[in-house]
Amino acid sequence: MHRKTGIKFSYGLMSGGADIPRLLAGGKKLANAGALLAFEGVNEPNNWPLTYQGEKGGKNLSWLTVAKLQNDLYKAVKADKQLSAYPVWSLSENGAQTDNTGLQYLKIPVGSNLAMPDGTQYADYVTCHNYFSHPSHKGLYDNQTWNAADPGPLCRVDGLFGNYGKTWAKKFNGYTETELIDLPKVTTEAGVTIDGTFTEEKQARLYLNLYLAQFKRKWSYTAIYLLRDRSDESGNQTFGFYKPDYTPRKAALYLHNLTTILADKATTKKPQSLAYTITDKPDIVHDLLLQNSNGKFQLVVWGEKASGSVSVDVTFAKKVREIKVYDPVMGTSAILSVKAADKISLNLSDHPMVVEL
Repeated sequence: MHRKTGIKFSYGLMSGGADIPRLLAGGKKLANAGALLAFEGVNEPNNWPLTYQGEKGGKNLSWLTVAKLQNDLYKAVKADKQLSAYPVWSLSENGAQTDNTGLQYLKIPVGSNLAMPDGTQYADYVTCHNYFSHPSHKGLYDNQTWNAADPGPLCRVDGLFGNYGKTWAKKFNGYTETELIDLPKVTTEAGVTIDGTFTEEKQARLYLNLYLAQFKRKWSYTAIYLLRDRSDESGNQTFGFYKPDYTPRKAALYLHNLTTILADKATTKKPQSLAYTITDKPDIVHDLLLQNSNGKFQLVVWGEKASGSVSVDVTFAKKVREIKVYDPVMGTSAILSVKAADKISLNLSDHPMVVEL
């Protein structure tokens, strides 16, 4: 898959795993193939307890064992000459820790006096499973993926603040709201099953918004659970971009359309600025300015309205030779082209449009 597509792997201890030598050995195979992205801690020890060095931990037990495992994983990776340059991602669901082991930090600050020593290093990036539909905030609502990506307490799902700001289980203090904004962070699970109001169409549109919201709000990597539906367990089998028989869902088609519209084989070392305004922009409208290596700007504007739509005007500081508008839900060809204009009107609902200049 790496050779075919260029994808890279975050390689982790999995659910209940504690075999660090196995992880390093597998990581070296991936590194030798150029396919390693990062190492990752255990998956959701609040759901899958573990045993490490003869001690049990996680779930409702002490999390000291979990903390020791994560710290040892970090030290093992950084002590290996071949692997030391690769980042270590934290474990997930550390907001559930029962005792204050400091897992809400990348590195425990001096003077914390927690269950693990000051200066204990756990990871280079914090990890979240910030599903935008969650038991703590069910249903379909405005700004669904935008709020899930929020680094502060405005996030009403299982997000960054509840795991690294003030832990959701025991309310242990971690990073401040200001610190969380620029904290190196990744999402290793997110998504929604097709059920009720979450139709296949709605899921597909939300997945487009998810990637944009996460990127805009400074998440370094985002992985949706999951690429192809699992066929080895019951329930939760409509998360995927693909059905078990590899038939693509609308989510796969729409995302492929968006990446095709934005595709660029080269890079822009020094992106230019573009002066524009979105008049009276509602709080459910968001924008992201990109620049292609050929110099063209691609302004992505998306709505996060649960139902209905809103019209906005995008005005540019000077006339543009040509403006093209793309809608990834409709395909990869421009749906509108305007020449010598300084304004474009967009009708936004629940997915992005790309304005190319």
